[in-house]
Amino acid sequence: MLLHTSPLEDKVEFFESGSLEQLERQISKKVEDNQAIMLTVHHVSHQVAIDPQSGKRHYSAVVHFKTKK
Repeated sequence: MLLHTSPLEDKVEFFESGSLEQLERQISKKVEDNQAIMLTVHHVSHQVAIDPQSGKRHYSAVVHFKTKK
């Protein structure tokens, strides 16, 4: 078995939620987790979509983490 010990340099994570507050909590927790492995937020992209039948909003986000330099 081979183990590669090269450090992570980039990581992209996807999030989705039915409320903006819950989405923010999810992202905040991951930011804290990734800081422990020396990754910081490089870029955040987010969207909101509305279900035409129910009128409910669906929030999603993509967060790009990179190594600290």
